Amino acid sequence: MGKGCLTATKYFLFLFNLIFFLCGGVIMGFGLWLLLDNQSFIVVLNNSTAVKVACYILIGVGAFSMLMGFLGCLGAIYEIRCLLGLYFTCLLLILIAQVAAGTLIYFQKDVLHEETSKIVTKVLDDYPGNNSTTEQAWDFIQRNMMCCGWTGRLDWSGNMVIVNSSQLLFPCSCQNVSLASGNFSDSGFCEAQTADWPVYDAGCAASVESWLLTNIGVVLGICFGVALIELLGMILSICLCRNIHTEEYTKVPKY
Repeated sequence: MGKGCLTATKYFLFLFNLIFFLCGGVIMGFGLWLLLDNQSFIVVLNNSTAVKVACYILIGVGAFSMLMGFLGCLGAIYEIRCLLGLYFTCLLLILIAQVAAGTLIYFQKDVLHEETSKIVTKVLDDYPGNNSTTEQAWDFIQRNMMCCGWTGRLDWSGNMVIVNSSQLLFPCSCQNVSLASGNFSDSGFCEAQTADWPVYDAGCAASVESWLLTNIGVVLGICFGVALIELLGMILSICLCRNIHTEEYTKVPKY
């Protein structure tokens, strides 16, 4: 390989690693958003160990990708074969892990749907109306998506507050403004004048699943883009590593 091609490969590898570093930052940021956002549906699923583990995995993968991007940049600029070899090996392992994780998610999607339904049902049954973080998230969903319950209003029939109350109560965030009369709160429980609640008939399942699929699509799109960058990085790193015959460690800054 000529000197000009070697130089071009080196700087292309640096560019790809810079992009890889930024994509890692995006993945880590997405994981942090899922974990910390109080206005998303993920708050409702906080009791799910699988969801928390998925968020931590995203954060870990993002941080590790940023570290690998940094090492790749360093190895490319200063032509350090051991760093380039380590970089290639780690990229290969990450790519295998991504394919395995994607396959697992695809074949376990029915299990994920079933677990989500169970968690939401438990949230509705245990909803006490004290304006906790989980309740705020569910109220936000019902109010903005104009829906009630998971599959419909009957999902609230198992709520202990409604069952044990001597009044006709319904969740305030479910109220249909075209049917309701008077001033109602946006959270907690409101009193109905008749047994027919002035609430939305549609359940939130379809809207929430659409929201999840939209965000999963973003994650998968990012992962696919990262995978392409990884493949290019692997090709460039192995080419550069094979054509570096001497390593000038004096180029590497000591401080």
